[in-house]
Amino acid sequence: MKRCCIIFNEPGEGALADELDVIDQVDHIEKHLKELGITVYRKGITNRFMDEIAALAAEKPDFVFNLVESINNKGELNYFVPALLNMYSIPYSGNPLEALFVTTNKTLASKVMKGAGVNNPASYKPSQAGLLKPGRKYIVKPIWEDGSLGITDTSVFECKPGYEDKLKGLDDSHWFIEDFIDGREFNISVLAGNSGPEVMPPAEIVFVNYDEKKPRIIDFKAKWEMESFEYINTVREFPGKNLSPKLAKNLKEIALECWHLFGLKGYARVDIRTDSNDNVFVIEINANPCISPDGGFVAATKEAGYPFTDVIQRIINDLN
Repeated sequence: MKRCCIIFNEPGEGALADELDVIDQVDHIEKHLKELGITVYRKGITNRFMDEIAALAAEKPDFVFNLVESINNKGELNYFVPALLNMYSIPYSGNPLEALFVTTNKTLASKVMKGAGVNNPASYKPSQAGLLKPGRKYIVKPIWEDGSLGITDTSVFECKPGYEDKLKGLDDSHWFIEDFIDGREFNISVLAGNSGPEVMPPAEIVFVNYDEKKPRIIDFKAKWEMESFEYINTVREFPGKNLSPKLAKNLKEIALECWHLFGLKGYARVDIRTDSNDNVFVIEINANPCISPDGGFVAATKEAGYPFTDVIQRIINDLN
C-alpha cells in the first residue's frame, strides 16, 4: 500500500479565511486518497520549512501531495518547498518548481506570455506610472500573492488627476499596474490525463447587481467574506453551449497553450477576461489552484462529470 504525506502551509495565529481554506483542502484530499487505498498522513509547513522537509525526507513517504500555497502567508516563498522536495528526490503532486516560481510572479509570467505571443494585458511598474494614458482604467495588484489578497474594489482606478495617490508607497518588487479589461471573466481548469492535458468546461464569474460604478472584479471580499455584497453577488456559472463556438474554442486553446508554455503538470487554472469584442486576455496562471470542495477547480471537474477520486488519481499519475 502506498504512503502519502499531505503537506500544507500551517495557518498562523489570527490567519484570515484565505489561509485557513487550506485545511478544507487537506481534509478533502485525505478523504479521497484513502478511498484510493493510500495510507495518508499530514504535515504542516512553517517558516522552519528547511528542517521540516529534511524530516519528511527521513520519513520516506512514497509521494507528497503538495498543498503549500505560501510560507507565513507570503506567496513569494512557496517555490522553496518544491525546490527542497526536488533536492531530496521526493515525488510530489502538482506543478514543478520552475512552473510555480514563474507563474507565482505575475509580472514574470506576463513577460513569458508576451514573448510567446499569448495575449495578456499590458503591465507597468509603479515607478512607470508616467506611462499610463489619461482616461484609461487600470488595476493595481500584488505581484506574488494569490487568492485576491491585497485586491479591493478601489484597486481599479482611472488615470486622471489625483490617481497618483493610489500608488503611494507601492514598490516595484511587490506591486504592478495592469490595463483593466472591463468585460467578462472566465476560469478555465485543466487536468492532466493519459492522453495529455484536458480542459474542463469553462466557468464564468457573473457579477450580479453590480452598478456601473462598481468594478466587476473578484476582490478579497468576493472570494472570502461570505456575508459581503461582493461574495453574495459573484456567481460561478457554466455557460456551456451558450458560449459562441469561436469564444469557446479560443478559451480552450489559450488554456492549453499556457499549460505547455509554462510546463504545467497535474492540475492548473487559467484566469481569463474578455473585452466587448470577445478578445481573450490571460490575467493569471494558477499553478496548484485551490481544490477545496467548494472551489472552482472541483466545480469544473464535477461539471465535466468526473468523480473526485478519478481527478486525484489523474493528479498522482502525473507526479514530479
